[in-house]
Amino acid sequence: MTAPRSKVLIIMPAYNEQGVVGQVVEETLRALPGINVLVVSDGSRDGTAAEARTAGALVLELPVNLGVGGAMRAGFKFAVRGGYDVAVQVDADGQHNPLDVPRLVEQLDNHDLVIGARFAGVGDYSVSGPRKWAMKLLSGILSKTGGVRLTDTTSGFKAIGPRGLELFAEEFPAEYLGDTIEALVIAQRAGLRICQVPVTMRPRAGGVPSQGGWKLTVYLVRAMLALALAFLRPSPKLAPTPEETVS
Repeated sequence: MTAPRSKVLIIMPAYNEQGVVGQVVEETLRALPGINVLVVSDGSRDGTAAEARTAGALVLELPVNLGVGGAMRAGFKFAVRGGYDVAVQVDADGQHNPLDVPRLVEQLDNHDLVIGARFAGVGDYSVSGPRKWAMKLLSGILSKTGGVRLTDTTSGFKAIGPRGLELFAEEFPAEYLGDTIEALVIAQRAGLRICQVPVTMRPRAGGVPSQGGWKLTVYLVRAMLALALAFLRPSPKLAPTPEETVS
């Protein structure tokens, strides 16, 4: 996308990431000079906010833990009110390589939402068990409903253009898996143009995985419930694109 870097905002939702968030912010600012980083401290009880500020990030502190969806909606509202044209969701644990951000943002010339996909022929990231089959099933369903092949519908690495920001500032869901599965359904039903870009996922630099142990055994059921609830929501409305207006 041709938007100036000053109009691009990196949004990092962070919960108790004191040990790594400063390092991730510093790496991101070095890799992407001229781009602002907003760390949304999601009710953190440690020094996440202080470490992020020291590293050079803007910081939004939420008084209670809302989860990734709630933190991201707050970040999208910040972006809209701050006059940003593009927001890029990046994890605060170091898994997302900031050098991949320009490749995602470039695709916003022709799309509204770009996913950094882990299972698209690049890298060796893999999952197994119930989570693997849930991801395959979800990707198949959302590829069919959206009319575009998607291999990683639970990726938290995404670039969002102006129409997506307008939508997500008001409609981004806070429920479990809402920031991935339900957000994609909302985007599809609002008519956003979606694509994916292959990326390599790096090992976590710190923090605690959101899923593990016995939680994986219920992942499939919860994922299917999240998908069903997404389709039950009323379809959001957005202003038409210039192309749609002309046609």
